[in-house]
Parts: sequence; structure tokens; C-alpha cells
Amino acid sequence: MTSPPSSPSVSALPRRLVALVVTLAVLLGAWAVPFEAPARASVEAGLKRALVAFAAARTLGAVISVAQGTQVDVKPGGIGVGTAPGQVLQPVNELVDHFASAMLAASVAFGVQRVLLDIGGSTALALALSGVAVLWLAAMCWRDGHSARWLRPALVVLLLARFAVPATVLANEWLYVAYMKPQHDAALALVERTPPTAVEAATTAPGGLAERVERWWKGMPDLKAGYAALLAEAATWADRIVDLMVVFLVQTVIVPVGGLWLTWRIARSATAAPGGGGRRPA
Repeated sequence: MTSPPSSPSVSALPRRLVALVVTLAVLLGAWAVPFEAPARASVEAGLKRALVAFAAARTLGAVISVAQGTQVDVKPGGIGVGTAPGQVLQPVNELVDHFASAMLAASVAFGVQRVLLDIGGSTALALALSGVAVLWLAAMCWRDGHSARWLRPALVVLLLARFAVPATVLANEWLYVAYMKPQHDAALALVERTPPTAVEAATTAPGGLAERVERWWKGMPDLKAGYAALLAEAATWADRIVDLMVVFLVQTVIVPVGGLWLTWRIARSATAAPGGGGRRPA
């Protein structure tokens, strides 16, 4: 007994409708949605923050180096003595050096995002994405969509190039403003506040350098108090430096990688073609 003529697959219509909606959304995003301007503004703001933090780190490092490098030779009671009281700041100086390197790397990361925005927003990439999306739609509507799997990798790559970086940048800026800005501003304000009083007390107290250290040797508190003030400030700098490094780590590593992975998953799910495991009827 022969089976009745096969009607169009019930699942084919929803699949083709979804493919049409996805293609229209891709074309709309490629040509009509102006998200490049806000994304570029967000990248520029992040780059500026990273450069300001890098400059603050270099300034702070210079101040600590000046205090750390104070080397004097005095002769209390006629005995020659060499001392470098600022060497106690060596651990803090190393932390500031690492902080400056991290801020430089964050600046480079924001610069790379800006280049990727230029590539993703180019007319050539929009044309390529539009052409591949239309071909993919045609393939999804032909022979149950099995041939669309050959276009899927190219479409996913183009979708990532066009949408992953802008979407991640905008999400990144939203997270920064909503959750990380107060922490960043408070930490940067403290790091930028170079301790001139402590440095001045440690390096420019009345009298010559040998005279100042000799007074410190005899129990006069001026030079010793200056370095004590520096050490007290340094304990707070370390906490705030770690806070800033965490903020920029989230903005340049965790959120971009997470956003890229999420966009890749969404692109793969939206462009999934029917599996070719089963045999098609002759």
C-alpha cells in the first residue's frame, strides 16, 4: 500500500520563518542600527581611564623612587655611617611598577578594541555579512536546509566581527557605570594624591641632608616621621592599587572574553541548520 504524497514538513515553516527573522535582524544590525558611535565613545572613555591610571602610577612610582633612593653619609660622633632609610619602600615600589605595567596593558587592550570596532563597522564587512546572510537564508529554504551548514561557519565569524565587540563594549561600559565607577574613582583619587607632605618631611627638612639624618640618629623625629608618614600612606596605596587592577581586569579580560563567548553561542544557536544524520526520502 502506497503512502500518500508527503506534504511540506510541519517544522520546515517555523524553521524558515526563524531564518527569515534572523536574516532581517542581521541586515538591520549591519546597516540601520547606529551602535558604532556609543561603542566608540565607551572605548575612548575606557582608554582615557587606563591612561590616566598609568600616568598616576608613573608619578607615584617616581615619588617613591625619590624617597627610596635617599642615600646619605653622616658621621655621628666621628664615625662614618651610610644609611638609606627609604629602602623600606621597596615592596611598595615593586607593586607600583606592576600596577603601571597592568595599566599599560589595559590601554593596549582598549586600543585593540578600537581597531576591532573600525573593522567591524566597515562597509566591506557589512556587505560580506549581508551577502552571506542572504545566501544562508536561501540555503535554509532549500532541500530542508541541509546545505545551510556549509555557510554557517562563515556567517558565525562575520556575526562575531560585526556584533561581538560593540555589544561587549556597551555591556562593559554599563557594568562599569552601574557597579565599578565609585570604586574606580575613589581608588584613583587616592593614588593620584601624591603625598608631598610626607616626601617633603623626609627629604627637605631644615638643614643639610647629613645634618637631618644626624638629628634623626640622635632621636630628632623629623626625618623618621616623614618616612613613617610615607609608610602609612603606602599601606592605603596598596589597597587602592589592587582595587584599580581588579576594575581594569574585569573591563579588559573577563567581560570581553565572556561577551565573545556569549555572542558566539547566540550566533551558533541562531544559525543552526538541521542535522544531516537521518536519510532523506528518495
